[in-house]
Amino acid sequence: MTSYVVVATHSVQQPELESQAASAVIQFLDSDLKEIGHPMVIFGARALASAARDITEQHPTARWVWSDTSRWYRGMLEADARDSHKHPLAIQRAHDLRLTRNLLRFAQTALRTPYIEEISKDWHEENHGELTQFLTDAEDTHQDSLFEPHKEKNASVEYQIAELRLQMAAIPHTPAGSRLRLLIAAESAGAIAATEMGFFGLPWNEEAHKHILEETLGPETTPGHRPAKLQALAEEIGRLLYTPGLNPDSPQDLVRALQRNGIPVNSSSKWELKGKNHPVIEPLLTYKKMYRLYTANGWHWLSTWVRDGRFHPEYVVGGVITGRWASRGGGALQIPRGIREAVRPREGWKLVVADASQLEPRILAAMSRDEGLSQASRGQDLYESVASQGFGGDRAHAKVAMLGAMYGATTGESARLMPTLRKLYPTAIAALEKAARAGETGGVVSTHLGRTTPRPGPRWLASQQTSSHEEQSRAGTIARTRGRYTRNFLVQGSAAEWALMWIAELRRQLAFNFLEDDDAAARPELVFFLHDEVMVHTPEEYAERAQACIEDAAAQATKWMFGNTTVEFPLTVAIVDKYSDAK
Repeated sequence: MTSYVVVATHSVQQPELESQAASAVIQFLDSDLKEIGHPMVIFGARALASAARDITEQHPTARWVWSDTSRWYRGMLEADARDSHKHPLAIQRAHDLRLTRNLLRFAQTALRTPYIEEISKDWHEENHGELTQFLTDAEDTHQDSLFEPHKEKNASVEYQIAELRLQMAAIPHTPAGSRLRLLIAAESAGAIAATEMGFFGLPWNEEAHKHILEETLGPETTPGHRPAKLQALAEEIGRLLYTPGLNPDSPQDLVRALQRNGIPVNSSSKWELKGKNHPVIEPLLTYKKMYRLYTANGWHWLSTWVRDGRFHPEYVVGGVITGRWASRGGGALQIPRGIREAVRPREGWKLVVADASQLEPRILAAMSRDEGLSQASRGQDLYESVASQGFGGDRAHAKVAMLGAMYGATTGESARLMPTLRKLYPTAIAALEKAARAGETGGVVSTHLGRTTPRPGPRWLASQQTSSHEEQSRAGTIARTRGRYTRNFLVQGSAAEWALMWIAELRRQLAFNFLEDDDAAARPELVFFLHDEVMVHTPEEYAERAQACIEDAAAQATKWMFGNTTVEFPLTVAIVDKYSDAK
């Protein structure tokens, strides 16, 4: 029987305890969420971490319930690290109330209970700003809501238990409900992994990083002064544009200088600069690349984010509306190739880097059950198979057509190739076009497990209420834009679900397949995740076993998602001494 461990804030009444930095109440529930066990009252993050050790030993399958994994689990890891333990604290299962609330708020398959009606009240796409940017913290909305946990009255363990019950009651006992439960469990498992990866960090060689910076930019300078090579380029750009002292970091100044020299540009983006015929273009593009390195991963970044030979990113689980992760500072999801050479294992260890090959079209094949596309997936290179099936062996055309179908490219080469793709894979293309039509008409779309797009807001709906020909044309453009978004959401969101399953199962396998090694510091560790790529840091003698865990976890993720599908999800795996050697 599964036990639930509910963690919540506790109002300290005893004056002698008011100075404690943190406090918590832990209570146990049985699996039907009806009987509450005797509570344990714990004051202080260190005591909470100690209690967690006892609980995980006595109840290894217990599911921890809390308002926010990144808050509670991070605090427990920090407190635990201050004590001397052979094995670091590791929570196996959790239910994150905040992440689950965000899923249920939009989920098409959730029952329309009063709880769901309340948390989804007045929520639509316009609450998110850009469609692709998911609101990661819902606690600043609905200030008068009954269900907001940041309020003092809702900070008790009773509130956490009540919301847990309300969330579970909103999930129907149907196949769709089972998939939604699986998504909720995977999202919370992902939050555990993300917290651990951020806390323990990615191995990073600081000296190698500094060497890259000096080779590329020149020696480190004081803040506010460009490194020597960057400064030399800035001066060359000013000379070529006959503008001494030009600041190339100012887009406005740069555009004006370019225009004065007869270079027709409206912005300073590299896409607009490429192809222009002037001696300044090449050094300017080089400057932009170097400046990006200086500002995004320069010495300041190194001193801020790398400590004791580890890069400590801040992942945001579900940070993008499709379910993909984002990062809050540090740029964990945007480590440039030029810097990856600094990602190196400790002495005697290896990095095992794996990525899922062409994940999104394979997800489309499995979701749609299109036999032709499923057959094309049975090999390492899906695009080559697609090319041989209908594009005369032209892989480039096959790739353009497939990506255009998934991302809604309706003009140019993609549009020309679409009839061939539609003839080859009618079921898969029909699924994409159905999703696009739903978006264009104001409907919502759900991923394979049940993550659902927000409904359109009042501004979008108003844009479709038109009368004049000009307004109708604009409304059509707006509708098609949303159609492209829902079309891609279907595939990218389902691919994010597969990746969540992969990372959750990989973390579990790494935890249990190396228990015979009493030295926890010598066990393989999951250290990095990027959309469809994982990295394990492992002692060299365990590298092949770690690779087997990665491959087994991918196979299990496929089985959880799609059962006994004929679609193949091959991995590209490399055991390397530097991240830059993986590809």
